[in-house]
Amino acid sequence: MLKKIRLTLAIIFWVLITWLLVDFTGTAHAYLGWMAKIQFVPALLALNIGALLFVVTLTLLFGRIYCSVICPLGVMQDAIAWLRRGKNKYSYSPARNTLRYALLVLACATLALNVAWLGGLIFPYSTYGRIVATCLAPLYKLANNGLAAIAEHYGSYAFYEVDVWLKSISALVIALLTWAIIAVLAWKNGRTWCNTICPVGTLLGLISRHSYLKMTIDADKCKNCRKCERNCKAACIDLDTHTIDYSRCVVCGNCEGQCKFDALHFTASPQREGATSSQFTPPSEGTGEATSRRAALTSIALLAGTAIAKAQAKVEPKTTDGGLDEIIKKEKPKRDKLITPPGSLSIRNLRTHCTACQLCIDACPNDVLRPSSSLDRFMQPEVSYERGYCRPECTRCSEVCPTSAIQPVTVEERTAIQVGHAVWTRDLCVPVKDEKPCGLCARKCPAQAIQMVPLQAGVHQDGWRWRDADNQEIPREKVLLIPVVNEEKCIGCGACENLCPSSPISAIHVEGHEVHREI
Repeated sequence: MLKKIRLTLAIIFWVLITWLLVDFTGTAHAYLGWMAKIQFVPALLALNIGALLFVVTLTLLFGRIYCSVICPLGVMQDAIAWLRRGKNKYSYSPARNTLRYALLVLACATLALNVAWLGGLIFPYSTYGRIVATCLAPLYKLANNGLAAIAEHYGSYAFYEVDVWLKSISALVIALLTWAIIAVLAWKNGRTWCNTICPVGTLLGLISRHSYLKMTIDADKCKNCRKCERNCKAACIDLDTHTIDYSRCVVCGNCEGQCKFDALHFTASPQREGATSSQFTPPSEGTGEATSRRAALTSIALLAGTAIAKAQAKVEPKTTDGGLDEIIKKEKPKRDKLITPPGSLSIRNLRTHCTACQLCIDACPNDVLRPSSSLDRFMQPEVSYERGYCRPECTRCSEVCPTSAIQPVTVEERTAIQVGHAVWTRDLCVPVKDEKPCGLCARKCPAQAIQMVPLQAGVHQDGWRWRDADNQEIPREKVLLIPVVNEEKCIGCGACENLCPSSPISAIHVEGHEVHREI
């Protein structure tokens, strides 16, 4: 029964979280956004105390049930291991505690040193999000486009076509490589990644040693058939000593289902019932109960302290805007300052809190977010306007971010946030380069921050007429106007850059602000 309940809940969570990650309509986030926010690392970075208490309490009650039900990466490993048909395919192996704790300390250090993307390479939710957003989401969109084509053929618009494009080769390579490593480990040894590499698994393992309910072995009933040991995907059951390493047990229920002698039970901790502790103490706890408890508390304190320090370093929130015109492909201009999404507050805040899960990048309907290739913010989102620009009605990235790297903003707040400002390049502008009238940037600017002024010296406007320096009237078609940007009003939405007809580089581009401003 334990296995069936756990398996049912795990499948439901896995399917819904995967849908949450691939959905581009925003429908899933309206109902399932909480599933991302209860993931351990996002909850920690967002200082979501309620979610953290829920996970810790769940672990103290039931052990590492979080890893086998709520964590999508853990369930994915189980799915891969299940594909390897057959029974008795595993065996006990001692915990590699040196490697486990070293990776946990390294993960804590990445948060403390403001390089969360580096820890994001092994954080479970970020890893799974990157795999799904980079590898599975494009296939989901292609399937949607196929349905849209079929529906359109029959006069229906139940589906609409979306762009499918490669946002980052490096992110794709890392996602595929990570998935391949996890798949091989899961195929051969079940939960190796979860119990050796994942820092969340290690931390929850320290806590689960003190859980109220545990899988226990009744040595009097056990016949040493080893079926439980050979079907334990966590490799944590040692029948030579009749012990279970609770720091690695994910309460999957496989062992209890295989035992024909009723020797395994998921019940209250034997120490609480007066049983001899030596019978149930895992070999990896050689340093004693007090030591493991201190290690768990130390790890939690280190992570909590890091998160609180980050919260105190936050800056004021800001906003953006946009238009609704057709997208023109562009080449990326060289920017002196990075542009970060509205709601991210500053470059530092984004770099500190973002684990590069790719959720915001995949959810962006305007195609302005893509993974960074810079080593100091690798695979974290950055804004660029070659394929689109930030539209005023869209706050999707702020809605889906589970770590508060991008803070929630309303549509009204976005119109007051300056993520950057437009900069005009004279030699690239159509009126200067081709001596033809344009003014598209000023007409499409949603903030009305661009004004067109005469290119020719001395030319001025007199009512509806244009006159030269000698006050002689000039035909309107001969007056060439160039843009002047009011930086106080510009919000950096990128409409001017994206819609500028100058090619391959726009004559006007946006420079980001280190810290977002408010108008």
